[in-house]
Amino acid sequence: MQIDTEHLHYWMQAIRQSPDPMRTMDAFWEGQLKSKEWLIEKFFKTQHEWQPALLGKPSPFRKNKINIHIHGGWVGVLASMLFQYGGDRIGKITSIDIDPSCQPIASMMNKKEEIEGRFEAVTADMVGYECDWEDVDVIINTSAEHLTEQQYIDWRMGHPLHAILVVQSNNYKIPEHVSPMESLEEFKNFSRMRCWWKGELELPLYNRYMVIGKP
Repeated sequence: MQIDTEHLHYWMQAIRQSPDPMRTMDAFWEGQLKSKEWLIEKFFKTQHEWQPALLGKPSPFRKNKINIHIHGGWVGVLASMLFQYGGDRIGKITSIDIDPSCQPIASMMNKKEEIEGRFEAVTADMVGYECDWEDVDVIINTSAEHLTEQQYIDWRMGHPLHAILVVQSNNYKIPEHVSPMESLEEFKNFSRMRCWWKGELELPLYNRYMVIGKP
C-alpha cells in the first residue's frame, strides 16, 4: 500500500504538533501498520467471499460512497489509510476515541479530508455511543482486547442491523488488554456476530484476529 506525499506531510505535522510525539509514533509500529493494511485489503478485496450473504439485503457496496465509523480510532492513522486506499469509494469517516488528546492529532492526520468535510474526530466512549446511525454503513473496532466481555456486548448491541462490522483483537497479553484471545475461534465466539469472514495475521509479537459480519 502506497502513502502519498500530501498525507505523509500531515502525518509528520500531527506527530510534531502532538503533546507527546513519541507516544503518537507508537501508532506507526510495524504491527500496528500491518494490522491496518491487512484490515483494509481484506475488507475491500475479499468482499466476494462474504458479499453473497448480502444478497437481498441493503449493502454499502451498492452505494456510490460508504460512510465508516472507527471506534477506538486512536490518532487517526487507520482513517487516513482508508481514505488513501478507498479513494472515491469513501464518503465520510468518523473516528471515535475516549482519550481527548487523540482528537486534535487525528484531525491533523486527516486534515485534507477534514477540510473537505469527509472526516471528523470525536471524543467519546465507544460503549453506549449514540449518533444518527442511518447513514453509517461500516463500523470498525480494532481494539476489542481493550473491552471486557460485558463492555463488548454493550458495544455490539448498540449498532444498527444494516451496518457491516469489522472487529479485530489479538493474543498480546499486557495489562491494558483486558480481553486477550487465545485463538481465532475463541475470538469469533467472543464477537457474537453473524460472521461472514474470519482471519488471522501472524506478527512478530502477537497474532491479530479479525472477523467481518453483521450484528
